[in-house]
Amino acid sequence: MIRPTRKAVLLFAGVLPVPWLLLSYRPEWWPFAFEGSLLVLIGLGVDAVLARPRRQIQARVDAPEIAYVGDSMHAAITLTGSSVPAQYEIALDVQAAVPTRVAGSAEAGGVAIPLRQRGQLTIESLWMRWRGPFGLIEETRRFPVDRKVAVVPNTLARRGEDLALYFRDALFGAKVQRGWGEGSEFESLREYAPGLDPRFIDWKHSARHRKMLVREFRAERNHPIVLAFDTGHLMREPVEEVPRLDHALGSGLLLARVALGAGDLVGLYGFDSRTRYYTPPVRGTHTFRRLQESSAELHYSADETNFTLGMAELQARLPRRSLIVLFTDFVDTITAELLFENVRRLVSRHLLVFVTIRDNLLAEVFDGFPGDNRQIARAVLADDFRRDRGVVLEKLERLGVHCIDLPPSEVPVALLNHYLVIKQRGLL
Repeated sequence: MIRPTRKAVLLFAGVLPVPWLLLSYRPEWWPFAFEGSLLVLIGLGVDAVLARPRRQIQARVDAPEIAYVGDSMHAAITLTGSSVPAQYEIALDVQAAVPTRVAGSAEAGGVAIPLRQRGQLTIESLWMRWRGPFGLIEETRRFPVDRKVAVVPNTLARRGEDLALYFRDALFGAKVQRGWGEGSEFESLREYAPGLDPRFIDWKHSARHRKMLVREFRAERNHPIVLAFDTGHLMREPVEEVPRLDHALGSGLLLARVALGAGDLVGLYGFDSRTRYYTPPVRGTHTFRRLQESSAELHYSADETNFTLGMAELQARLPRRSLIVLFTDFVDTITAELLFENVRRLVSRHLLVFVTIRDNLLAEVFDGFPGDNRQIARAVLADDFRRDRGVVLEKLERLGVHCIDLPPSEVPVALLNHYLVIKQRGLL
């Protein structure tokens, strides 16, 4: 498609009234009245001829097969042909949950596509636009692409000093651990050395062997872990431009990767007004790929979450004590009343980690300087919501629930540390 540019339209419109002004001054100049417009039209024709490439241009779009939600995917664009313009603009038609078009330039060498939702992303076509040497004509061409990219939750590990510390000790048993309940297994006896905890001295065997012996323990494996995701309407709300559900899936799958490497079993459970998806806990590092693909089955829902049905269904599916990591959200203490009753029944048999994604918007509204009465009222409401949230989390902790309420960037490391501390202390 070829069309004149804005520069050409303004030039033609500026030249057009000049002959009429001259005719009003000298009528005998009428044979030359339209020569200015003709010159512009001739310039348009010459620019159009020079703008069209003499040979066919080929376009190729290179994009990864898998991309992570919340990041930006770079789609590299390669144009081949002897007549590729030096300056051009490019745009991609992207078919996703919300169809959109993203643009780039020749200097960038491609297009950065922001990824805001999970699912299948299809790059349908490439649009290219360039101008002639005079800047009077621009041509636009469409190149079909049909490139598919799977947008999955972000499982890139966020490292920290606390994570490195617990990871070294909990997974490989390098540290003497207390054997409480089902969570630890007796490993061996070793001779006491300075620096070891004297509380683990085995006095009976020390007397028999006539030297100080201490007990060593290792973390028990084969624990079932269920990642339970609330897919209700509250989890659709964006935090830092990404839905809460996608933040939760990224943190949960990161935990699944570590837990599978530690020898535990990991399963997936999704619910809102009814059960949406369930995979029983399975061991093996090869399971992570299946869990990652299964996360695509957890769609965004506009239904209200039914905690009674969801927790009862999950408890019926778990025959043995398990670690349940529940990713959900709530508004105030009233909406959390049913949550308390179901959690109380759940923690009587299982170990529960309650994870919520904190939005810093409430803190920003409360900490900001109010300029008028409306902003003061907003600050008061924000403080009320924060106080209600703290009350709910405190009640859950009194029931024996491990609570995590942090911004999205801090949740993955905090969740892994909770898991590793649970393994270290043998709470399962």
